[in-house]
Amino acid sequence: MARSHLTLAALATSAVPGLDIAAATAFSGRERNDFDTAILTGRDGRHWIIRVPRNARAEAEQSADLVALRALSAGVRTRLPFAVSAFAGQVPIDSTRAIVYEFVYGNKVPLASYGAGPGSLAASVGAAIAAIHSLPTSVVADAGLPTISPSDSVRSCVSIMDRAAATGLVSAALLGRWERAAEDPALWQFQPTVINGALGADSFLSADSAISGILGWQELRVGDPARDLRWLLAAPNEAVIGTAFDSYAHALGTHDRLVRQRATFYAELEVAKWLLHGTDTRNTEIVDDAVAMLTGLVDDVHNDVMNPLGAPTMPTMALDDVEAFLARSERAG
Repeated sequence: MARSHLTLAALATSAVPGLDIAAATAFSGRERNDFDTAILTGRDGRHWIIRVPRNARAEAEQSADLVALRALSAGVRTRLPFAVSAFAGQVPIDSTRAIVYEFVYGNKVPLASYGAGPGSLAASVGAAIAAIHSLPTSVVADAGLPTISPSDSVRSCVSIMDRAAATGLVSAALLGRWERAAEDPALWQFQPTVINGALGADSFLSADSAISGILGWQELRVGDPARDLRWLLAAPNEAVIGTAFDSYAHALGTHDRLVRQRATFYAELEVAKWLLHGTDTRNTEIVDDAVAMLTGLVDDVHNDVMNPLGAPTMPTMALDDVEAFLARSERAG
């Protein structure tokens, strides 16, 4: 049974000494099945959020989020152009604990509503992700959080591919495409960076077309920066995707020429993971949905030359084109 916002408010006053609550409102989000949550307003006008996990998975997520938030110290946060929530207090409740956080202001914007071009929300998202990836890796190492190497990334992908193949529900065309990507050494020559690891459109809060805050840090680690970019590929507008990736590269100041290909690979494997979730839980509805998505994916990537996951190769020129190219080169010399 869900706890009421009044019960949560009472818990918050026990968790945070001196907290004087003037109002409490129930809060619903994508996590409503995993947490009891309320927004609290103090008499000083400040806002807080309290969450109580409903199951073991949510409790583990909340614990991991707390470790990450502690790793993001006040000094680290000055490097970020957006707000990150801070731990305010906790109190035991039943077999778990209620956690109170400082509230991060902003609105969630659906990916389909992102604008493109300079000054757009897509540009701000790209710059925000670049700021995360620019943090020193010692932030993660000092907190004892995971470091995932390029070889670790490949092995993880291959494990998902093998399990998905064993279901017999993934087409040979898709498996071949994924295998070529996994076997392409050029694709995996990247520098691991600090990553959030769990980014999606729901992670971002915005105000005036700029990112004001990022939520959900439970997967903070050092790893492949492409993982933080994969969700952008679901945008229905190519201009939005291009703006976000261009802004990201400009803000980062370094060029990972295959980051988009890896992001695409990870995005496609998310469908395979959805299939595995359905088979593991014996949920035929999820399995059918995943199979339909995989079928659509085959249609989208039927021409591997136009949608490569690996390093692109130079196009082959016809003899006349080669002769014309050489002639131009000689004139230029």
